[in-house]
Amino acid sequence: MQTDSAWPTELRLAKDRKSLTITFDTGESFDLSAEYLRVVSPSAEVQGHTPAERKLQSGKRNVEILGLEPVGNYAVRISFDDMHSTGLYVWNYLLTLGRERETRWAAYLAELEAAGKSR
Repeated sequence: MQTDSAWPTELRLAKDRKSLTITFDTGESFDLSAEYLRVVSPSAEVQGHTPAERKLQSGKRNVEILGLEPVGNYAVRISFDDMHSTGLYVWNYLLTLGRERETRWAAYLAELEAAGKSR
């Protein structure tokens, strides 16, 4: 069942703090790495205010999640050990990140390579 929105039923941070598993009421469950979540952060610091302002994130291979903080009933703030904590991950964005993980990750790796940067 694919819908345009879903409600999370569980967020589980791995013991090694390297991934977050999120399960939705659609029955979908995604294991999203800390690195992936960090490089696609919805923050203005990463995404900019326009697509032209987006900043490619590199050197995040070993980033860990320090904590999760609920924001109202619509999002979670993820704090990373590189001190990034300004992104608000709304439920639909997390759902999209899960559903499009392979495509987005491949595009990220290609962009890194083209820029001569590493994970």
